[in-house]
Formats: sequence, C-alpha cells, structure tokens
Amino acid sequence: MEKPVVSPCGGEPADIDHAGAVMASALDILFLQARTHHAWSKRPVDQKLLRQLYSLAKWGPTAANSSPMRIVFICGQQARERLVPCLHPENVAQTLEAPVTAVIGYDKSFHELIPRLFPIKPELADLFKGDERLAFQNGSLQGGYFIIAARALGLDCGPMTGFDREALNAEFFPDGRIEANFLCNLGYGDPARLLPRSPRLEFDEACRVI
Repeated sequence: MEKPVVSPCGGEPADIDHAGAVMASALDILFLQARTHHAWSKRPVDQKLLRQLYSLAKWGPTAANSSPMRIVFICGQQARERLVPCLHPENVAQTLEAPVTAVIGYDKSFHELIPRLFPIKPELADLFKGDERLAFQNGSLQGGYFIIAARALGLDCGPMTGFDREALNAEFFPDGRIEANFLCNLGYGDPARLLPRSPRLEFDEACRVI
C-alpha cells in the first residue's frame, strides 16, 4: 500500500506513516507534478464537473465562514466573445483554446450573508461591512482552494491576471457588488506544449521557524 508523504518539522519530505496524510500520488496530482497550462486539448469539460468543483472548493475555511468568492464560468461562444476584449493580448489565444474560463471574483457586500453563514455571531455583519480587504483576502484564499479542487477532479488550470479589470467588471459584474480577482482557464492541458518548469524558493529562503 502506498505510504503517505509528509514533511516533518525540521526535515525534508519523507515517506512516513501519519494518520490523515494523503498518498504520494495525490500530492503529485495537486502539487508536485501539477503545472500551469497555457495550451489545451480539444476535450470538453462536462458542466456537471463545474458543480462538483464548486462543491469541493466551498468547504475551505474563510474568516467567520464569510465565503466571499463568486465565480462566472464562461463556456459558451457568446460569453467568450464578451471576455476577449477584456484580456491582455498575450492571454487571448490560450483563453480561446480553453474549454472553460472561470472569472474568480469577490463579493464586496459579503457581510450581508454573515447571519446565515456564521449564525453563532450574526453581529459580525456590522463589523465586516465595507471591509473590502477582508473580502479580497478571503476571496483569494478561496481561489486557491478552487485550483486545488479542480486538480483533484482531474482538471488542469491556467490561472492568470492579465486583463483589464475595469472592463471585465463592467461586462460581467455591472452592478458593482462583485470585483474581479483573477481568471482561471480550465480543461485538459496539452503536456506537449508545457513551458519548462520555473524554480521555487527553498525553505530557508522563504520561511523561518521561531
């Protein structure tokens, strides 16, 4: 049976039996072998999978369960034609090739749902009113969960920020309540057209244990 892989404090990643840790193959899918894709196969994405994707991503923790992430899944040709003018030129081709583009936004009026989402302290609705920083932080956190959930379901991801935010907000969130955060192309990437993998910082460059 495949052993889970964990990184014990003070050591490098190692094969260790540890209750609750996922298997090495899962880590490959979610992190170690997963890549950001810019080129896509013609295989379509079943829209039922998009519902499964959200059903997973929504369970990640946010401050007071505030859950400010909002998503527009762009699948149809007409919606794609509305999106293209909002993109920076270098992102047009990969977005047109991807079967789905998710517009990840955050609800600036998320506080209105606090009494329902965090009923043990409904008074936090007043405290959080107008706190766009909290909406952005937790919406971004949920965006990370979204990518991991997509990978867990077998989808490849191509997150990007190269777009005209004002134009995109005007096109897809015209009432001003939701602010666009980033875009994420979804589908089944073409591994033959992957870019070389970029390096990452080592533990001692990015972390301190105190």
